[in-house]
Amino acid sequence: MEGGGGPPEGMGMRAWRVRELSGIGALRLEEVAEPPAPAALEATIAMRGVGLNYPDLLMLEGRYQYRPPLPFTPGMEGVGHVVAVGEGVAADLLGARMLVGGRTGLMAERLTLRLESLRPAPETLTDVEAAGFTTGALTAWVALAERGRLRPGEHLLVLGGGGGMGLAAVRLGKALGARVTAAASSAEKRALARRAGADAVIAVDRAAPDLAALEGLVDVVFDPIGARLAEPALATLRWGGRYLVIGFVGGPPARIAFNRLLPKGVEVVGVRAGEAGRQDPAAGRRHLAAIDRLAEAGKLAPLVGLEVPFAAAPEAFRAMAEGRLAGKAVIRFG
Repeated sequence: MEGGGGPPEGMGMRAWRVRELSGIGALRLEEVAEPPAPAALEATIAMRGVGLNYPDLLMLEGRYQYRPPLPFTPGMEGVGHVVAVGEGVAADLLGARMLVGGRTGLMAERLTLRLESLRPAPETLTDVEAAGFTTGALTAWVALAERGRLRPGEHLLVLGGGGGMGLAAVRLGKALGARVTAAASSAEKRALARRAGADAVIAVDRAAPDLAALEGLVDVVFDPIGARLAEPALATLRWGGRYLVIGFVGGPPARIAFNRLLPKGVEVVGVRAGEAGRQDPAAGRRHLAAIDRLAEAGKLAPLVGLEVPFAAAPEAFRAMAEGRLAGKAVIRFG
């Protein structure tokens, strides 16, 4: 039997909506129409949790590469369970716990999606962990395993090592057999990096970073911070090193002179994990399968540092904007 199911009767449908690009203050919790019934090869999901990512914050001000049309609902990763299925979808999928992905739209109580936006949640992950799993793990995989060609025994430096993205890179670096140093700005964040498996941690001040102790000792730099950290981090690379540009949490992109790259044969590599999958869908599926296998093996669970209820979602955005967030932030439903 195929098809069937539906959302719970008599329940209001709420979603966080953005109608102007004015930052966190633009977030509004609104009553909205229920999602449409699932068509062929679609399913309706009742959300259990959404993981917060830096692009979610940037989109509130129109500062991300992708600018969704207004109005929009934020949220690009999460977990939920299937409450209705369309034609061509086996009815035994009803009730299944699924990871959910999209460029936006997930901060809503229910949504209807194509099956390609869903995949089974690894049983090893709790709902909170599953909600914040995919983006960090996928970015780390594309950066380290694919673009950065990290090999066992190499030395990996992770900047922002106490944030959700950095912690995913620490965990994956260890899973790939690297020696990992995590740089982070607070004792709390450095402790989380140790929990994630970092072999060493180093304190770093983003305003006046000093990485001289690592100069010429690193094979791969994973950098979601940029700004003033970029130049001293570049100096840590040895011959043939790879500098992985993940993002610019620390501020505007740094200007790097090409003559800094030549003497040591350094590669500077841009990483956009989601775009990699859009450009090559078959590769994107392989990348997701790889991180799910590692999660099932207990090697790639996120460290969640902040949980807030759905109605308090702006609190998580503020913690991220103010640099107070250690670990992953998750917005939970129910």
